[in-house]
Amino acid sequence: MLTHRLMKIFIPSVLFACFLLVSSSTHAQRNVADSIIPSTWLVVQYGGGFTNADLADRYGYLNHIGIFAGYKTKKNWVLGLDAAYMFGSKVRLTGVFDHLVDSKGNITDQNGDIAIVRALPRGFYANAVIGKVLPILSPNPNSGIYVNFGVGYLLHKLRIETQDHVVPQLELDYKKGYDRLTTGINTSQFIGYALMANDSPINFYAGFYAQQGFTHNKRTINFDTPDIPVSTDVRLDLQYGFKIGWMIPVYQRQPKEYYFD
Repeated sequence: MLTHRLMKIFIPSVLFACFLLVSSSTHAQRNVADSIIPSTWLVVQYGGGFTNADLADRYGYLNHIGIFAGYKTKKNWVLGLDAAYMFGSKVRLTGVFDHLVDSKGNITDQNGDIAIVRALPRGFYANAVIGKVLPILSPNPNSGIYVNFGVGYLLHKLRIETQDHVVPQLELDYKKGYDRLTTGINTSQFIGYALMANDSPINFYAGFYAQQGFTHNKRTINFDTPDIPVSTDVRLDLQYGFKIGWMIPVYQRQPKEYYFD
């Protein structure tokens, strides 16, 4: 809950600050229409991920909120780091807490009161990315069809919340017996459109992406199924969906002097 509150405060604040920076210097992008200009990309992005393969057995739709930081060269190659926090509300695992339920169908806390227990999908990924802007159907040579490929790290797990209750079986390290912590190698692909406007703060990319996680379970036992060995096989955790990012290009005007647009 604290994470959600911080995100609700932090993300709008970042967007508003970026808007002020960009709005105050839109005049500086006058050369974008004339030639390919090397620039640093700072991007705030949102993605929607539909799950498939092994990941779909655990979770439904996942939101991605993250950043991209990279550099576009004078040949329109883009190199950078793409990272995002993943969260959702749909858990497809069943029976995880059934053994904690009493005869009346409730989970009770240490005082014998009925506890509210929630399990939510959480995770993150971080990929090193290489891409290319192809000036097709574009207003200038810095815009056009944008494709990229990435490889990096993926982590996902169940976040277990007991609200204001204390359920001894679900506190501290005991959560590890239920959280299905999973990590591994992640690969990604993106195709869409990138626009670096001639004289406007509207700089963005948007399109479709897919990513593939080649992961392993990190826990050696699940407390809800102690008699069933945890699989050590490689998992295939697939996601696909859309992504949109708002860019703040940073252009080099002259040595040791930069400006934002």
